[in-house]
Amino acid sequence: MKLRNIFIFGLVVILILAFAGIGLAKDKVKVIMVTDTAGLGDKSFNDSVWAGIEKAKKDLGIEAKVIESREMADYVPNLTGAIKDGANIVVGVGFLMIDAMAEVAPKYPDTKFIFIDAAVDSPNVAGCIFNEQEIGFLSGAFMGMMTKTGIVGWVGGMFIPPVERFEVGVRAGLLAVNSLYNTDVDIKIGYVGSFEDVPKAKSMTLTQMGQGADIVFAGGGTNTLGIFEAAKEKGEGFYAIGVDQDQDYIQPGSILTSAMKRVDVAVYKLIEDYIKGEFKGGIHSMGLEGDFLSLSPMNYTKHLVPYHVFGVLEALREAVVKGKITLPTTRDELKEFNAPISLVF
Repeated sequence: MKLRNIFIFGLVVILILAFAGIGLAKDKVKVIMVTDTAGLGDKSFNDSVWAGIEKAKKDLGIEAKVIESREMADYVPNLTGAIKDGANIVVGVGFLMIDAMAEVAPKYPDTKFIFIDAAVDSPNVAGCIFNEQEIGFLSGAFMGMMTKTGIVGWVGGMFIPPVERFEVGVRAGLLAVNSLYNTDVDIKIGYVGSFEDVPKAKSMTLTQMGQGADIVFAGGGTNTLGIFEAAKEKGEGFYAIGVDQDQDYIQPGSILTSAMKRVDVAVYKLIEDYIKGEFKGGIHSMGLEGDFLSLSPMNYTKHLVPYHVFGVLEALREAVVKGKITLPTTRDELKEFNAPISLVF
């Protein structure tokens, strides 16, 4: 009789633990993304962040949701709304959200935040700061080696620190190539003033191409679509450089390469850290090392690139990763930059 009672008791315990396990399995980690004003569908920055979250949903079993911002005034209510909706992790996108993040995050210390492109002084915020100057450097060197006219272009969105780092990196890459090949490639610089004005971006690109630029770097947001349209409209011999994602497929053959900023990889990693109990606030610096930044595989244009160009790019990449080249991050630092090519070749 006693053995029977012990058996029944054990069975009850097992069933209780099993049902408890089912309950725990249903208690998923909830991740809510708050976009910048470009929103989903930009085929660039926001879409890349969302791709990382979607991968985490598939691989890690999280619950995922997105709240789109139409204007900067939406940032505070959207971040707050994500918290009230039960988010364990709120992913905020874009440097322009910095004031809103600094206002909201400290009020909710039990919620974790992943902040793309900026950091704030709050221990529950993991700020992803990318070394855009590094992939900008490779892009600029690539443009300098590929131009036929000796003139290239840059059409940026807004002049904010992450975009400045991109621009300065591109210009440093051109200086390196000019030093290496004793050339004098020039660059036209323009800014749209937002990340969502496709017609203006296209017009500025056509203007730069009319001034001799045969390759134009697309500096972010939905603006990139206008820049790609301009390159396609100009036809053979004119190209754009994509950004953030591998955008080469958008206008196959018109986009020479894309400067990939792997925000998808960064977001996925930090969500995984949270699930493992290893989430850390503070600044997370991400660059060429670890493949958080890279050029696209050039699936549509690789045949256009001389073999030696890839060798130069790899040598420059290795020099940056190993610290042989210290890149400028601001226009002021660029004035003092001398490409130490002798350290590389």
